[in-house]
Amino acid sequence: MEMPELPEVETIARKLRPELVGKSIIKTDLLWSRTLATPTPARFKKQIKGQEIKSVGRRAKYFVMQLSDYHLFVHLRMSGDLYIKEVDAKQEKHDRLIFTLTPSPLPGVRESKLVFNDTRKFGRVWLVQNPDEVVSGLGPEPLSDAFTAQVLYDGLQARHRQLKPLLLDQSFLAGMGNIYTDEALHRARLHPLTASDSVNRERAGALWEAIREVLLEGIRRNGASIDWVYRGGEFQNYFRVYDRKGQPCPVCGTLIERLVVGQRGTHVCPNCQRNRS
Repeated sequence: MEMPELPEVETIARKLRPELVGKSIIKTDLLWSRTLATPTPARFKKQIKGQEIKSVGRRAKYFVMQLSDYHLFVHLRMSGDLYIKEVDAKQEKHDRLIFTLTPSPLPGVRESKLVFNDTRKFGRVWLVQNPDEVVSGLGPEPLSDAFTAQVLYDGLQARHRQLKPLLLDQSFLAGMGNIYTDEALHRARLHPLTASDSVNRERAGALWEAIREVLLEGIRRNGASIDWVYRGGEFQNYFRVYDRKGQPCPVCGTLIERLVVGQRGTHVCPNCQRNRS
């Protein structure tokens, strides 16, 4: 399992934005030092104190807060989550980093804290002045205007790689993960083992459309809830192939198969997505 992906991070950012923008960070409590990728804990606490949160957003699978003088990046990885709690709320076992926030200038809004909770300890946090220190190697955002069908076609033609590993490569396309890649390939009727440079312009256009459709639907449904993580999303109720081995394809009724591609569990309809490579 690889969570969260773009729709889950976007959902978290949208939920937290009105709770955070305009507030300032009074102090931080770093409860597990390896959560912090950069800078050192001492410098982190000094630099972030008093910083106002100017904006809240996302880049690829990173949650991003633009502060007065810095950018704060959080990668949630397998089990990380971010949520707002009342300032006197009890600390939980897997809380790794806590930001105590000033009250919002809005009337009636109490002092609160932003909590980064991470059961498996894979999540990481960066505080940098230049965002390129963290995200310079990322490919285009799949929902941006800059990512066109032509851009995708040119990128596929310029490489000779299997489709699924290429789409999961964050330097090729930022934000895609196992779930949404399987779903997009099914919608585009492309097998994950297909060589990228064998995809013609028409099929590349179908893939471009499928990628955007599946991500937008994921966002609209608040992402997917898998295991104990990101409960509240409902996209898992609308999966076409992912995690549906042995169940009928919603398009043709053929039973969904599971195979391994690039060491990733992969779900396909052998009829809709015939391997022609």
